[in-house]
Amino acid sequence: MSRIASVATVLVQLPTRREHKWTGLTEPIGRYILVKMTDADGRTGWGEAAALKDWGGEFGRYFGESAGIVEHVVSRYLAPAVAGLDPANIVELHARMDAVIKGYPYAKAAVEFAAYDLAGQRLGVPVHMLLGGRARERVPVTHSIGLIAVAEAEAEAARVAQEGIRTIKVKIGGDPRRDLEVVRAVREAAGPAMDICVDANEGYRTPGEAVVVLREMERYRLKYAEQPCMGIERIAEVARALDTPVMADESAWNAHDVMQIAAQHAIDIVSIYTTKPGGLYRAMEVAAVCRAAGIACNVNGSIETGVGNLANLHLAAAAPAVTLSCVIPVSTPAEHVGGRIGGIYYRDDLLAAPMRFADGAIEVPVAPGMGIAVDASKIERYRVAS
Repeated sequence: MSRIASVATVLVQLPTRREHKWTGLTEPIGRYILVKMTDADGRTGWGEAAALKDWGGEFGRYFGESAGIVEHVVSRYLAPAVAGLDPANIVELHARMDAVIKGYPYAKAAVEFAAYDLAGQRLGVPVHMLLGGRARERVPVTHSIGLIAVAEAEAEAARVAQEGIRTIKVKIGGDPRRDLEVVRAVREAAGPAMDICVDANEGYRTPGEAVVVLREMERYRLKYAEQPCMGIERIAEVARALDTPVMADESAWNAHDVMQIAAQHAIDIVSIYTTKPGGLYRAMEVAAVCRAAGIACNVNGSIETGVGNLANLHLAAAAPAVTLSCVIPVSTPAEHVGGRIGGIYYRDDLLAAPMRFADGAIEVPVAPGMGIAVDASKIERYRVAS
């Protein structure tokens, strides 16, 4: 039995294809912490914490994590706690991490991803098999359009539609007039067959404000409206007033949150993250509660590099409740991009090979561990000082 020999962190910054922002975000995406875990046999597993200081739960329920915070928590607390453990023993891994420090789910998720990667390599199976098996072979991709100019959003929507993307998410939650205009432009550019959803990231101040804007927006045939305002009870008010389904994101971090959401009998969809609950193991718990409650799910994230995005892909493959298109980047090294923009947010990536994308979906990798090797030279190229 091979055990965890070392855990190290690396800070990287990937170059973005264009600025990608949402309501409340004050720093660029792509500056994230990688976790490199090595076992006693010399195998290496990788994890990622796509941590942002601006990203937290409603009303201070959960706190944002920065790259610096994750680096300190992993090196000071988590690495010593998991040393010597069999990386396949995920239950004990979480028990040790929780015993040494409370909270910090992004830091714990990064360590857990690396352990799953190592365990899958040693056992010769892909990570989704360790999560219970493969519920789907391909994961449909939602392309996210951030807070950019209306004309730019319109042009991008037309282009990704031509590339085979079938769902677009439009970031809103600022000026209601601009929000209505950008959704109108995206609908016209993408065409009637495109599924369009909107995400306010808690941007509307009150449920009433959200209802007024979203009712106007419903004329453009929305697939769903994501997190219109802050608070489980408050987004439930919005959901009761709309024909469009409403999704909980910032309100849904773990299985306990989903139990509270289900009790409202109004919110139809939950966005599951690999990171918010603290890793894949607990994300599967979130998915199980959603399935029991009849709540549909997608997998969402913070525009991870390919390292963290592989965890997203395996979760989406394994969780039966994930029936909606997922906001998963199509992680692609620069030499394989070929001018595409659908699902691509960075000009380069850390994977040695691209994710396989066709007909609007990513093919789930079946090689052992996370399924696509990490390119060590790319990590060195994009490494930055702590």
